[in-house]
Amino acid sequence: MTEPLRTTDAPLDVPPVRVRDHRVTVPVDRADPSRFGEIEVFARELVDPTRDGEDLPLLLFLQGGPGGMGPRPLGGGWWSTALRTHRVVLLDQRGTGRSGRVDGRTMARFATGTQAAEYLACFRADAVVEDAEAVRHAVYGGRRWATLGQSYGGFLTLTYLSRHPEALTACYVTGGLPGTRATAEDVYARTFPRQAARDAAFARRYPDDVARLGALADRLAAGDVRLPDGDPFTVRRLQTLGMPLGMSTGVDGLHWLLDTLDADADGVPDDAFALAVQTQTGFDANPLYAVLQEAIYHQDERAGGWAAQAERERHPGLAETARPLGLTGEAVFPWMFAEVRALRPFQEAAEALAARTSWPALYDHDRLAANEVPVAAVQYVHDPYVDLDLATGTADAVGNAQVWVTNEYLHDGLRAAGDVVLPRLVDLAAGRWSVTRG
Repeated sequence: MTEPLRTTDAPLDVPPVRVRDHRVTVPVDRADPSRFGEIEVFARELVDPTRDGEDLPLLLFLQGGPGGMGPRPLGGGWWSTALRTHRVVLLDQRGTGRSGRVDGRTMARFATGTQAAEYLACFRADAVVEDAEAVRHAVYGGRRWATLGQSYGGFLTLTYLSRHPEALTACYVTGGLPGTRATAEDVYARTFPRQAARDAAFARRYPDDVARLGALADRLAAGDVRLPDGDPFTVRRLQTLGMPLGMSTGVDGLHWLLDTLDADADGVPDDAFALAVQTQTGFDANPLYAVLQEAIYHQDERAGGWAAQAERERHPGLAETARPLGLTGEAVFPWMFAEVRALRPFQEAAEALAARTSWPALYDHDRLAANEVPVAAVQYVHDPYVDLDLATGTADAVGNAQVWVTNEYLHDGLRAAGDVVLPRLVDLAAGRWSVTRG
C-alpha cells in the first residue's frame, strides 16, 4: 500500500497548551480506493509546553458521535488532566470538522441517493479506526497509544480492539460500551424506556413546564408555525428537545429555554425562542449524526427499515396528541429528512441506508474475548443513550475489561468531571483501583 501523504504545521502556543496540526491523506473507500478518491484526515496534538521535549505517552481521544469532530481546547476540560501525563491527540472523525466534512453540498455531487448512500457507508467505525491507524503510522512512526472513547468513541474502541489490538496500550471508555451483538432494534427497545425516565425526571423537577409544553404543542398542532429558516415548527420537532435530557445540564437547560418562551395572543412563539429551537434541533453542525445514527449498529444481514420509528410507534405516550407531551431522546426519524433543512439533501441517501440489508461486521467477538489490552470503562445508571445492561454484558464478554457503574454522573460525566473520571479509569486499568458489581 502507498504510504499516506502527511502534513504537519508548525507548533502554535495557545496557552496553556501547545498545538500541532496534522493532516494525513487516505482513501474514502479502502476496498476500492479509486471509487471515491481521497480525503484528508485531520488530527490535532496537544501537549504541555513545558514537557514538549519529553517522550510522553500518547492518548488518542475518540469523540462521541457518529459525526463528531474532535473538541477544540477552549478553557479547561478533561484534557487538562490528561496533559499532566500524556501527549493528547484529538481526531476529527472522517466527514466532520477538517476531515473531509460531509454536508448538503457533498450530497449534490452524486447523481442518485443510492450512490450517495454507498459513499456514506464508508464513514462508519471501521473506516474511522483505519484513519486513526494511518495517523499513528504516518505521524507517530507506529508508536502504540492509549485511547479515551466518549460515547460513540466506545464503539470505536471495540472496533479498534477487534482490528488492531497491537496498536493499543490501554483503552478508557466513558459512557460508551455498546452491545456488540445488539441490533438497532434491540438498542431502542431498551433506550426508549430509559428516555421516558428522563422525561419523568424533568416533569418532577419542573411540573409547570409540562403544561407549558402541552400548550405549545396544541398551538403547533394547529399548523402554520415556521422556524426562522422556514422549516415547519411541528409537534414532533418540539418533541426532539428531549434529546439532551441525558446530559448533566439537560433538564435545567430545557427549563430555561421554556422560561424564555413569549407567545403572542395567537399562541405563536417568539422569534428568539424559535431560533433557539431551530439551532438545537437542526443538525446544521453535524448532519452525519442523523444520517448514520442507526447505521452504527448494523452488522451482517438485517431486514432493513427505520428501527427508531418502529419503536416509537410502540409507545402511545410519544404520540403527538398525547398529553402530557412525551419527549424523544437519541433517535432519528424518517420525517426529519423531509422537514429539517440541513437534512433534506440527505433524504434519498438516508432512505437507501435504511433499506440496506447487508452490512460488514464491526466487531470480532473471538478476538474481543481473548483481548489482553487493559480496558477500563465507566457506565452511568441513568444514561438514556447507552443501555447499562448491554454495556455490562459487553464488559463481561471482553477479556481484561472492567466497568465502573455509577449514578454520580449522566452521559457527559467526562465533560462534567473529567478530573475525577479519567484518573479513576487510569487507576482501574492499571490495577490501582478496583470495583465490584453485584
